Amino acid sequence: MYYSKNGYKLTEGFESCKLKAYQDQGGVWTIAWGHTRGVTKGLTCIQLQADAWLVEDIVFSEATVNDLVKVQINQNEFDALVDFVFNVGITSFETSSLLRLLNAGNFAEAAEQFDNWDHVKANGTEIVAAGLLRRREAETADFQKAIDTEGAD
Repeated sequence: MYYSKNGYKLTEGFESCKLKAYQDQGGVWTIAWGHTRGVTKGLTCIQLQADAWLVEDIVFSEATVNDLVKVQINQNEFDALVDFVFNVGITSFETSSLLRLLNAGNFAEAAEQFDNWDHVKANGTEIVAAGLLRRREAETADFQKAIDTEGAD
């Protein structure tokens, strides 16, 4: 499967594009549309590079979902999972209860797992991050959204 235009809108809606490296809430050096691989303090880029990194990072996230999800999912579920992987990372998804429950066919229980990923560490304490909470709610809504088949052949 491939990420849809709606999926890209979801990711871009939660990732602002910054052309100078910054540390995210968790202290990870980040640039462009949430790109983290190889990013160091002082790194800059142009919009063209930022957009290319977004596509590259989405391709990694798509491949992860396609490789690790063993049950059939629809486009909305796929989009929600790709955005989730884009945000939390491959290893976190690979070891998550969300993936385990989904692969066991427990879609409703899997959907409930998104909200467990709305915390960040700040000064040694985990706190709920409002932006992550909104993102997890959007992913959950997409994951649970029915596919409109009206007019389909």
